[in-house]
Amino acid sequence: MKDVLLWLNDQLLKMQWLQEVVNWFFSDVIGLNPDSLLYDAATFFLYDVVKIFILLSVLIFFASYLQSFFSPERTQKILGKFKGIWANTIGALLGTITPFCSCSSIPIFIGFTRAGLPIGVTFSFLISSPLVDLASVVLLAGIFGWRVALIYVATGLLIAILGGSLISLFKMEKYVEEFVTVKNNDTDVSVATCANSVTTRKERTNYAASQVKTIITKVWPYIIIGVAIGAFIHGYVPQDFLENILARDNFFSVLIATLVGVPFYADIFGTLPIAEALVLKGVGIGTVLAFMMAVTALSLPSLIMLRKVVKLKLLIFFVGIVVTGIVVMGYLFNLMGHLFI
Repeated sequence: MKDVLLWLNDQLLKMQWLQEVVNWFFSDVIGLNPDSLLYDAATFFLYDVVKIFILLSVLIFFASYLQSFFSPERTQKILGKFKGIWANTIGALLGTITPFCSCSSIPIFIGFTRAGLPIGVTFSFLISSPLVDLASVVLLAGIFGWRVALIYVATGLLIAILGGSLISLFKMEKYVEEFVTVKNNDTDVSVATCANSVTTRKERTNYAASQVKTIITKVWPYIIIGVAIGAFIHGYVPQDFLENILARDNFFSVLIATLVGVPFYADIFGTLPIAEALVLKGVGIGTVLAFMMAVTALSLPSLIMLRKVVKLKLLIFFVGIVVTGIVVMGYLFNLMGHLFI
């Protein structure tokens, strides 16, 4: 049974068959020297592009089908049934299976707040939603293995739960812009702007298929750019150079990776190939995952949108909590990296 599971993992997630096809194409058909830097970069690029698009299309379909059961309104009702730390936990868990698009962050925040949900619960949901979703978890497993993927999920949920709980503890509701908390039928923004109301199996299937097309159309440039950067790092950047800057024994490596990731505007699917290349070059797994988390949870566009609905003090508090959680996670991963890779 174990051998069967390992074979399925290697062939379906890691797609070793695809790696063999790509190697054959560049060595036997194109005629590149397998020992050349160009061969390393070219095989990395083609293999990762094809693998990511195949996995992403399948995963988006199934994740979107599941998401169709959790409209923003239904999510809002579920969250309203819980209080305290349990509410933050449920909010974070729902964020993993309801990956709303970035354009919905403001209306979701407004809708949840006007429905009377504690602001901390809303932030737990908003931290978890971009940071941990089903598609990215499976792709992580395909690159780093299930152990790393599951610990990444646990860490992301913990950051989301603690972040929301601290915002509630310090009573940060007063730093939400007034128009968010005041109900007004003329200015109210629906939280359903990015979700479809679907009920039948056919409608859910059509919705999932449309999401595949929409999301792939949106993220493909970032995937290509991310894989190209990863291929360049893998083929041409000397290992000693990266190890000197981002080595496990460099105390500032995790902090550097986190601060670089915050203003970086890319989808998690575009950062995965960069992360893979960095790990192959000997960079600590904690440093790499810290970079990925910073990119997905604290991208500059999302912070700009969030600033429209919260005051600067709450925004700084939110960023500080998430950055601290990411940095602590990165150092712990680096200290125990031998257990994960």
